[in-house]
Amino acid sequence: MLNFKLHHVPERTEKPRQHGLTMVMDKGLSTGEIENLLEVAGPHIDIVKLGWSTSFVTPNLTDKLKVYRDAGIPVYFGGTLFEAFVVRNQLDDYINLLKEYSMEYAEVSDGSITIEHARKCEYINQLSQHVTVISEVGSKDAKKIFAPYKWIEMMKAELEAGSWKLIAESRETGNVGIYRESGEVREGLVDEILTQVPAEKIIWEAPQKNQQVWFIKLIGANVNLGNIAPSEVIPLETIRLGLRGDTFHHFLDNNI
Repeated sequence: MLNFKLHHVPERTEKPRQHGLTMVMDKGLSTGEIENLLEVAGPHIDIVKLGWSTSFVTPNLTDKLKVYRDAGIPVYFGGTLFEAFVVRNQLDDYINLLKEYSMEYAEVSDGSITIEHARKCEYINQLSQHVTVISEVGSKDAKKIFAPYKWIEMMKAELEAGSWKLIAESRETGNVGIYRESGEVREGLVDEILTQVPAEKIIWEAPQKNQQVWFIKLIGANVNLGNIAPSEVIPLETIRLGLRGDTFHHFLDNNI
């Protein structure tokens, strides 16, 4: 949704997108805040994650879900909530919860607990019989650093198990998983992953502006990016289109 014509602007995929996704992190917005967000940024939001286990303590959960759904924007519970059920041997209860709230998506992760990978793939397969599964690869523990070949093995296995998209873990702070503690991208890791796993299948968690810029320059305007703060949706879209200083010349240099 653009207000006027400008030449040499990257072409964005159209909603409902299969790639070029912007996944927004809702850490406790009120229904009024969501309505205000959607008024200006709705056309640029593809899917919303209710961060970690915030849905467990959100008093207006049903109302929040309705606001998003009325706007045609899918919502899902954070992976930590899935882990909280699994570690308590309550998977059936989790599936019933998804049904109770008419959820169409679910995240399968093991960032806070240890799940044997074959078992994680079984969870993905089982849940994919009920909802569209997004699985997260990587740990929230900065001390757990996986070799690139391990990331690739896990990603491929999870796609085969039934994941629609893979989330490359970074937490909401952007300093673990695919990033160093400083927030710097582990460039070699990303490069190796992309030799084996299609870019359109990966949602790169990129809460920091410099991370968003890096991935847009590497993969293009239609890279999938996640853990985007509500206030950063419009700024991110300008970065995607080469209309902010960080990427201003990146797309022009190829056209002018």
